[in-house]
Amino acid sequence: MNKRRLNVAMIGYGFMGRAHSNAFRQAGSFFDSPFELRLKTVCGRNRARLEEMASAWGWEEIATDWETVVSQPDIDIVDICTPNYLHAPIATAAAQAGKIVLCEKPLANSVEEAESMTAAARKVPTLVWFNYRRVPAVSLAKQLIARGRVGEVYHYRAVYLQSWGKDPRDPGAWRFDPVEAGSGVMGDLLSHSLDLATWLNGSVRRLCAQVHTFAEGRRVDDAVTVLVEFSNGSIGTFEASRFATGNLNRNAFEINGSLGALRFNLEEMNHLAFNDLGGDAAEQGWRRMLVTGPRHPYAEHFWPPGHVLGYEHTFICTLSDFLSALEKNERFHPDFADALEVQRLMKAVTESSTSRRWIDVSPSAVSVSQASGPI
Repeated sequence: MNKRRLNVAMIGYGFMGRAHSNAFRQAGSFFDSPFELRLKTVCGRNRARLEEMASAWGWEEIATDWETVVSQPDIDIVDICTPNYLHAPIATAAAQAGKIVLCEKPLANSVEEAESMTAAARKVPTLVWFNYRRVPAVSLAKQLIARGRVGEVYHYRAVYLQSWGKDPRDPGAWRFDPVEAGSGVMGDLLSHSLDLATWLNGSVRRLCAQVHTFAEGRRVDDAVTVLVEFSNGSIGTFEASRFATGNLNRNAFEINGSLGALRFNLEEMNHLAFNDLGGDAAEQGWRRMLVTGPRHPYAEHFWPPGHVLGYEHTFICTLSDFLSALEKNERFHPDFADALEVQRLMKAVTESSTSRRWIDVSPSAVSVSQASGPI
């Protein structure tokens, strides 16, 4: 089958640049797609590091001026994995040039930027890399909820805990700069938890939050705790921290309902715990399922049952689902409009912490009728 070639330009080349590059290279090997992705240009500020990146991952060209790159007529997809403050200008310029736009999370440094980006990209397909939706175990949790296996949800509790925030010399130290990052743990970690929660359990009605900074002189948040009421009547708690000693990357949630419960932890990403209240009471209890097939999400695309997947596969699955939506001219989730709602929740968290009161959360007024198909 003759495949349509899509030329990709990636702006940024760090940790996320490697994850994205791997997905661009691997997606076509695991999933059938009518598109062939060509790694055309990688762009950044450090030429020596760009050359290393291009050599390691097969990018054809390097560039140091993103404005020139996004305007090039032979570029079809612009992928943004820069520090957060550059998301808005790059995405807006790329969308105005008619490109397909992929962007790392959080979408922007403010609701105003996110609204402007979403409006600018109404006519082009967009993707935001909330990749944890595509963990097979999380996708299975979504299926079980949709099938009514949990019943009426009572509680949703989530944590995203890391411990690297004490060291200002960390290679990710730009994340401590409020100009470049916009926020600290809120945009970096809490955004993932909020995206998963609204995907699995629906919209948030109101929230109350505490934001705290431990490091002296630091101008971004080190830890956040949030109480929420969901529109479905359930209540929830969220905690995100970079000072959670003993936790490397614990992105976890638990859902308690009238018919069952679910529990997930990214540090054991191939497993989902399910507590089913059906059947004999003597046999009820938590059971830990290995979500690698058969008949599990994405299982048919990878290895035989029992052969585990890794972090990189979440990006491969995200990209492949996006290309499938592109082929079918369907809207992909999460897109800019979905990420805008997460941005609005983070703004409400900040407002609640500052005012020390509950904040009602209203839906965005920005149109979500974005394009999804080939342009």
